[in-house]
Amino acid sequence: MASTKFYLDCRRSKPGVPSVMKIAIGHGNKTSYISLEVKLHPTQWDAVRGKILNHPEKQVLNAYIYEVKQIVDAHIINLTREGRIKDMSANDIRNSILAELNPEKEEKVDESLFKVRFLKFIETKKASTKETYMHTLNRVKAYVGDAIETLRFEDITLDWLNSFNIFMAQTSPSVNARNLHFRNLRAVFNNAIENEVTSHYPFRKFKIKAVETAKRSLTVEELRRLFFFNCEEHAEKYVGMFKLSFFLMGVNMIDLANLKEMKNGRLDFNRAKTGHLYSMKVEPEAMELFDKYSGENYLLFILDHWTNDEFFRRKMNKELQKVGPMQRKPGRGGKKEYQPLFPMLTSYWARHSWATIASELDIANETIAEALGHEYGNRITNIYIRKNQKKVDIANRKVLDWVLYGKIDGKIVVKPGTPEFFGLDRKDAVALGLVKEEPGVEKKKRGRPRKNATPEVEAEVAA
Repeated sequence: MASTKFYLDCRRSKPGVPSVMKIAIGHGNKTSYISLEVKLHPTQWDAVRGKILNHPEKQVLNAYIYEVKQIVDAHIINLTREGRIKDMSANDIRNSILAELNPEKEEKVDESLFKVRFLKFIETKKASTKETYMHTLNRVKAYVGDAIETLRFEDITLDWLNSFNIFMAQTSPSVNARNLHFRNLRAVFNNAIENEVTSHYPFRKFKIKAVETAKRSLTVEELRRLFFFNCEEHAEKYVGMFKLSFFLMGVNMIDLANLKEMKNGRLDFNRAKTGHLYSMKVEPEAMELFDKYSGENYLLFILDHWTNDEFFRRKMNKELQKVGPMQRKPGRGGKKEYQPLFPMLTSYWARHSWATIASELDIANETIAEALGHEYGNRITNIYIRKNQKKVDIANRKVLDWVLYGKIDGKIVVKPGTPEFFGLDRKDAVALGLVKEEPGVEKKKRGRPRKNATPEVEAEVAA
């Protein structure tokens, strides 16, 4: 059963300023509070006896707070008798009591509370963004516990942020992962300041410094090895989707899976992450993959066979990380042993790889940004600049010509099918099945020369 007691909330009171008297409702190891709208100095409250002292209106106030407490206790008894309380949290009990105390008055929401403002800020965000922010709110809740219900912006100081960082580091060693939460917090603070909820801003001195992430792109030669390697049959579709993503300038898997229409050899769609409009030309190499892996309800097969793109992406990453030479252990049905070409490879590497290679080909940064669906330069200026999609189409063709055919500006710089094309020596290229043995080269004969062998035979064996 829930319990109640009086509680003088002095947690955020400044010296000399009276604090608010509340009724604390404890239930299921959680506590919620009902404000009595009575303010007292600590010297005016006897916590042991539960009475107001040294106050000019102590008799009236004591009668009032005990009357409210009787109503609260009676309400809890009724909830217990009805069997409803076992399925209620402390907050649920509090809301039920407030509905009885103020049947025609909704409780005023205090937007100066951090959690209240946080939830209001994200309510218009799309589902994926909202999920990311809720993860941040859950991390704050894990740090401060039940105090999140009364946490104010002014409580989040520079020391608080540093301590929160240390707390998160215990379970999240990645600096960039923690930075995501701090950027979310900063966005909520900026919104609160814009709406004059607070003027407090601890991020003036707390700097969010990104750490360079590990390599997530393949070189031109590495891409060629992946694209031309003869992988297992069941893995072909996963490599095919990686190639298609690359051929479409690193389009994300969620966008690729949800494509439904192609018009005049172009794809026009809004990117799921940002909502920005994408328009891209489908090159012949990409069209071939669309034909090979076509779907029934979508352009591709992914969502015809998988519940959502996330499940497919996880399976795809798992298979991409196994692409490479494979051998079976001795014995019937021996276990497969892989020698992966790129054991850390994921679908997202297609996007990084395209951008990196485009930069190496001296394609302008603004063109690369447009190809990736990013903004470049001044956001306002960009509104008045008519996007030249032809530049993006030319850039993509230039990248594909270099990766697939070794061409730059129409001229073959490195011949396809050669060890140099794959960045390997001939022995390693042959071992991976990327190039064939040179014709006309015979293997050296082994063994000792025959007796009475001619000088020509002895010379051949010696060679």
